[in-house]
Amino acid sequence: MARINSNISSLIAQSNLARTNTDLNTRLQRLSTGLRINRGADDPAGLIVSERLRSEMRGVEQAISNSERASLVIATTEGYLAEVADLLNSIKSLVVEASNTGAMSKEEIEANQLQIDSAIDSITRISNTASFAGKRLLDGSMEYLTSGVNTSEINGVQIHSAQFGNNSHVPVNVEVISAAETASLFLSGVSADPGTLPASGQLLSSVTIEIAGNVGVQTLSFVSGTSFSDVVAAVNSVKDSTGVTASLVNESDPDEGLTFNSAKYGSDQFVSVRKVGEGGDFFQLHKEPDDTAVIERDEGADVVALVNGSVANGSGLDVSINSPTLSMKMLLDESFGTSVTGDSSTFNITGGGSTYQLGPQINATQQVGFGVQSMAASRLGGTMVEGVRYFLDSIRTGQTNSVVDGNAQKAAEILENAITEVSIVRGRLGAFERNTIQTNIRSMQIGLENLTASESQLRDADFASETAALTRAQILSQAGTSVLATANATSQNVLALLQ
Repeated sequence: MARINSNISSLIAQSNLARTNTDLNTRLQRLSTGLRINRGADDPAGLIVSERLRSEMRGVEQAISNSERASLVIATTEGYLAEVADLLNSIKSLVVEASNTGAMSKEEIEANQLQIDSAIDSITRISNTASFAGKRLLDGSMEYLTSGVNTSEINGVQIHSAQFGNNSHVPVNVEVISAAETASLFLSGVSADPGTLPASGQLLSSVTIEIAGNVGVQTLSFVSGTSFSDVVAAVNSVKDSTGVTASLVNESDPDEGLTFNSAKYGSDQFVSVRKVGEGGDFFQLHKEPDDTAVIERDEGADVVALVNGSVANGSGLDVSINSPTLSMKMLLDESFGTSVTGDSSTFNITGGGSTYQLGPQINATQQVGFGVQSMAASRLGGTMVEGVRYFLDSIRTGQTNSVVDGNAQKAAEILENAITEVSIVRGRLGAFERNTIQTNIRSMQIGLENLTASESQLRDADFASETAALTRAQILSQAGTSVLATANATSQNVLALLQ
């Protein structure tokens, strides 16, 4: 049956040719862009996943860039600190040389003092000028800020890192649960022998004793009848050589006895007092007045404290804690660190420090806080000397611990603490760069590789497959065009019936 109003064959050919041309255009677009997904209609679900992966990739790429920049900041800071360390070491040699008063003239010591002053000025100048792209590094700008610190309980605070999260401040609660102690030995002022007359705060017989402490050993000889007050004075006269001090238990009643103590607190401090040679059988030492055990040596104890409920490390009166949310070091006041009252000292970390965004997501778990204290001479080397805390600037000319005034030993102690502080900061910076930043960069790079591979698999075009599909579409397009022409020509055959 021949019909001319409806050319079904032509319609079928047109429909298939349209689909073929659409497929051909799709293959050409993918090959020209290199992407399998160019718009949502190509693969709606794949587009959603691909866009999420792209977002993660941008975050990871920026995290790597942030980490690399952080590494530059840390390296620059450490470089400035290396120069500060060199200046401190040069001051150390000048202080040691100035203590050689038997071989140096007054003018030479004054010249050393001038060099010390110049080096201290240079340290402060470095502290004030050290910067990276306009960001101050050593003037305290990267130091954490605190409020409410009770200086009668806590003499000094150094905060290494703190995580604020969404909080405006970080509260710190410190409670002493075990007191710091000096090494201590007790000598009774009354004879332990019932058959002997009371000592009445005097030595019963001549005796020679050896006193040893963390600094060194000295031997002292006393005659019978020497008062305990004179014994205390003699022991204290050599305390710089032994690290051991002596004191009466009761200044108004020598009969209560005397104690030998280490000059400092902590488990690394010791006192050893023993009788040597003939005589002095009465000379028996105990740990406490009520103890009966005779001992010759005792060691001190470190303070044990809770910081925000966690047990902190103690070293003498120093307390330190290192946790993911808080890392800090404190020097407790003697009255607070040597008594257990159940009371706590509380203060707040209110801001400051420097925060490094090392992860692709902005949250506390992917940020690291780091604090660097001021390296100015007035903030460096804090040391307790005879109950007063001094800093590096106290060894300048005209100050309390200048070497020109004969205070080389005190100056050396403050200087040692300053050198230790700078070394610790440099070590922390090095550990942060090596163990945190560099490992973060490597892990982020691995993550970026995997994310890129996943995103590529979803979104990138497979050229081999697309080329084969393009060839097929081209052939089908040519064939469809030819078939359409044939279908259109077929209807003309009906004209033969009209002849």
